[in-house]
Amino acid sequence: MGIFSRKSDTAVATLPAQVDPALAALTGEYTIDPAHSSIGFTVRHAMVTNVRGTFGSHEGTLKLDGTRPANSTASIDVDIASVDTGIADRDGHLRSADFFDAETFPKMTFRSTRIEQLGGEAYRITGDLTIKDVTRPLAIDLEFQGSATDVYGNERVGFEGGTEILRSDWGLTWNAALEAGGVMVSDKVKLTFDISAIKAAA
Repeated sequence: MGIFSRKSDTAVATLPAQVDPALAALTGEYTIDPAHSSIGFTVRHAMVTNVRGTFGSHEGTLKLDGTRPANSTASIDVDIASVDTGIADRDGHLRSADFFDAETFPKMTFRSTRIEQLGGEAYRITGDLTIKDVTRPLAIDLEFQGSATDVYGNERVGFEGGTEILRSDWGLTWNAALEAGGVMVSDKVKLTFDISAIKAAA
């Protein structure tokens, strides 16, 4: 059953009969909570293992329409300098002009252009991803994790999912050849999103 498709036995006079009032109540603007959210990536290293990292500093908003999901939107800004793979030298290299050039291009951004339900709690958000002033379309598959009121009275929603990109499509082309063949860093990168967002006060 989807977040925007479940039905309720309770009818509300001000809403169409097919609309679940609990889902309609989710309608509103939400701020992504960076302390309880994660934007991460995984890339193949030296052809034999994976390197995982996150971007620790990011902000964004979700505008959810609980009755018409196609009207919902998502916007995320990521601070490139906050990249963290657990190795300071590697993080410095990623921030350099070889990769992200964080000094010249400090932000990575995503702006949604379309939202569709795939079935059940699964959704696909299509939008524009910008890295180093290169903007290309990107589709992200997300699963709705539910909604709840936390101990501080904040209304929260959660989404989790991911996608894959070719980093070269955004101008991230640095690499080094290995003696045994292959390259140091794979072109394919897996992106992961674990999002908790707080509803703005009415």
